[in-house]
Amino acid sequence: MSQADQSGDAAGDAPTVVRDSGAGERRPGFRAAGFAASRVAARVVARHGGGVLARLKADWAAIIGAELAATTWPAALGPGGTLKLVVASAKAIEVQHRAPFVIDRINLFLGRSAVARLALVQGVLPLAPAPRRQPAPPLAAGEAAALDRQLSEIADPELRGALARLGRAVIGTQQD
Repeated sequence: MSQADQSGDAAGDAPTVVRDSGAGERRPGFRAAGFAASRVAARVVARHGGGVLARLKADWAAIIGAELAATTWPAALGPGGTLKLVVASAKAIEVQHRAPFVIDRINLFLGRSAVARLALVQGVLPLAPAPRRQPAPPLAAGEAAALDRQLSEIADPELRGALARLGRAVIGTQQD
């Protein structure tokens, strides 16, 4: 410790340590990685317009409505306010005609004029809805009775109901 780091009076008081709390100070030990990661990520997000794009992706269905959200997805926000929009091939013409509506809805949501035009790209949506599964066919009377007998000793009604649904699904797939 240098003399500049110590202060005390001539009466022999114990010196007190004065530390520099400048930005260049390094401290040993563990630190939270989140702070460093957020500093790096903030620069990347600011450079690529990711903050706006992240908000659009998070609330896409609420911004433009469920019908259009099912067939479109915001892919990138380019310079000059150009939003690259992935569109299902069958709906590209419709989305092209509704482009002014989409731009207005986006800018209204963001509270500023962030999107000036759309660049439509036909392709597969990254979050395409999963195909709907057909419900299992009803069980024959004997199979349903056998399943009910097997589950009759289970006391918990929620567990019994879940196992009954599972049993019906398994037996129904075996019938195919």
